[in-house]
Amino acid sequence: MSQPVLELKDAAIYQRENLILSDVSVRVEKGEFVYLIGKTGTGKSSFMKTLYGDLPLQEGKGEIVGYDLPTLKEKDIPFLRRKLGVVFQDFKLLNDRTVKDNLLFVLTATGWKDKKEMDAKIDQVLGKVDMKTKAFKYPYQLSGGEQQRVAIARALLNDPELILADEPTGNLDPQTSVEVMEVLQEINKNGNTILMATHDYALLLKYPSKTLKCDENQIFEVVQKTV
Repeated sequence: MSQPVLELKDAAIYQRENLILSDVSVRVEKGEFVYLIGKTGTGKSSFMKTLYGDLPLQEGKGEIVGYDLPTLKEKDIPFLRRKLGVVFQDFKLLNDRTVKDNLLFVLTATGWKDKKEMDAKIDQVLGKVDMKTKAFKYPYQLSGGEQQRVAIARALLNDPELILADEPTGNLDPQTSVEVMEVLQEINKNGNTILMATHDYALLLKYPSKTLKCDENQIFEVVQKTV
């Protein structure tokens, strides 16, 4: 059996004292593309936050990219996040820096030193999302879809073992959502494992894949109906 990139067993997800999800047992294998669906307020975000260390895992077992979640220390979180690429709904780009400087900022923050290597890496990830020509633009000069592409490029900088995409198309119109989805699909084909929280069911129909659903304090796998 291959070592999963993410595995939770009988885990409980809390937001402070409130129990959000219980008896969570989830496994994501290397190379998979997995959706996480569910209505707003069913715990998708809390689940994602637990995975990237924003919320502690208080009960049950959990391991992600080689890190044990129940014993995760504050000081380990930056290292965990280097092995994860996180893509947010609202892009979280720094508006006072160019696209390139946004990416340089992350590389510097995560310990890269060699200028040539940094430039080459930035070139590579922008190439993957078709944004090479926009390296010297500022985020506010880009469309929402372009900003999200940059955010995906940023998530790829440290060759993550798992990409967590939290509603990456949530702020985008349907056409742009499809374009961003195409980028994610392409990255997945190149071997990146992706867990994507979404409530855009049109995307699930267009790009069917393994699906986990949050509902009534549980997460369970949805068996896709084949037509």
